[in-house]
Amino acid sequence: MASRIPTMKLLSLVLSSFLIVQIALASDLDILSDFLVPANQNNVGGGFFTYTGMRVLVNQSTFPANFTILKASMVEFPALNGQSVSYAVLQYPASSLNPPHTHPRAAEPLFLVDGSLEVGFVDTTNKLFTQSLQAGDMFIFPKGLVHYQYNADPNNPAIAISSFGSANAGTVSLPKTLFATNIDDTILAKSFKTDVSIIQALKAGLAS
Repeated sequence: MASRIPTMKLLSLVLSSFLIVQIALASDLDILSDFLVPANQNNVGGGFFTYTGMRVLVNQSTFPANFTILKASMVEFPALNGQSVSYAVLQYPASSLNPPHTHPRAAEPLFLVDGSLEVGFVDTTNKLFTQSLQAGDMFIFPKGLVHYQYNADPNNPAIAISSFGSANAGTVSLPKTLFATNIDDTILAKSFKTDVSIIQALKAGLAS
């Protein structure tokens, strides 16, 4: 006679599975208060909920010479902790690139404010999706997938705003993760089916 799982044990397994699925689906945990205050702060006022780090954009007289990201995550803006949201302003000089990277904890809707961008991401079947964006366009990079943005215009800069469904979406830059973290040269050479000398040249290029 086939053994049966006791009713209470079965119910426990079902509830545990449901809980695991909910945790997997959530980027940030739900908080049980209106907001979270850092342990070293007892009293907060309106200033705690205000971030002034973007004022440099208003007072900016010259465009950055290199690709620049100005973030407002819980690291820079502690009031975002527990609110499941963060932002970034991305500035692309002419012919500049935001290299392939991922955000492990959130999707990224990107709104192009000015200029043009070539964007793309690769899904888990290794299919590449690309699009040419013009000012006013929005593009979504799905959560955890490798993606990039490139300003192909040799004469004009571009600026975009990204939002994230996490107070700390995280960024994993593929070039830095692979070639600037002391992974053994032989392992990388075998992985990319190339010579150790080429891997060392790539590492040297990033180091400089």
